Amino acid sequence: MENKHQQEHVHVLIIGSGPAGYTAAIYAARANLKPVLYQGIQPGGQLTITTEVENYPGYPQGIQGPEMMVDFEKQAARMGADIRYGMATGVDFSVRPYKVIIEEEKVITADAVIIATGASAKWLGLPSEQRLNGSGVSACAVCDGFFFRGKEVAIVGAGDTAAEEALYLSKMCSTVHMVVRRGEMRASKVMQDRVMKTSNIIIYWNSETVEVMGDHKVEAVKLLNNQTNAETVIPVSAFFVAIGHQPNSGIFNGFLEMDEQGYIKTIPGTSCTNVEGVFACGDVQDKIYRQAVTAAGSGCMAALDAERYLSAVEHQQPVAAAAN
Repeated sequence: MENKHQQEHVHVLIIGSGPAGYTAAIYAARANLKPVLYQGIQPGGQLTITTEVENYPGYPQGIQGPEMMVDFEKQAARMGADIRYGMATGVDFSVRPYKVIIEEEKVITADAVIIATGASAKWLGLPSEQRLNGSGVSACAVCDGFFFRGKEVAIVGAGDTAAEEALYLSKMCSTVHMVVRRGEMRASKVMQDRVMKTSNIIIYWNSETVEVMGDHKVEAVKLLNNQTNAETVIPVSAFFVAIGHQPNSGIFNGFLEMDEQGYIKTIPGTSCTNVEGVFACGDVQDKIYRQAVTAAGSGCMAALDAERYLSAVEHQQPVAAAAN
């Protein structure tokens, strides 16, 4: 591997560039750790496909997701972070310094690695869904439901997240049309009961989405009953997809402990993984909150944990997490 690839050694390497990665870069740069950050396939992360962000503190008028990520990037650069375009395509965490391959052509070795590769929403794969993404189609009801208060909306999904988001939407939208592919939900019994007892949630069993309708914004959704083959068109102002997220953690398989869904496991209260000197923050290790503000907070934790780790290594002390 060494012979074929160009090599470079860095003190702290950050992989990923959403709120978690950029916050880690801000803190690491201020601690004089000279962080190098690779932005990945989607610079700015999931927030770049979000329109208005109204729930991040410090922006009283709200802000566009992409604009907010530009602000984060500028702040990290001003602190001295070395921000680069490129994607990590492989790693070797078996020996120190740790190796990360960028774009199959460059090997970066690092004393500490902060993983902030995020997660990607799962989509149905409809052309109309992608065309209207950001114009009424959303994968985050908590982020975007507020914009459709008093209106009729649809949500597709059958797990706990879908049930939670349907209940969240029911508090502000006039009617929530919930599309369930089978004749039952996967959600826990308690969540199903809550959904069933909510009068303004209408469930469409054995139904699949054929098309999200509308020219420039969502106007309706067309459903197909997969038992009767009957089609239904429901006028709605928004279409929420809640069929899960996929953590972007594949390249760390075999090195880092993950749960059954692929989320990287961190020691509770820290950003520490099972590999000393490798830290994870943001949505790649958080399937519960998945908010910009919690991702940013965990990016701060990762930088502080990395600083503490590197200081301990330098002074040959046992490594303790920042929580101590």
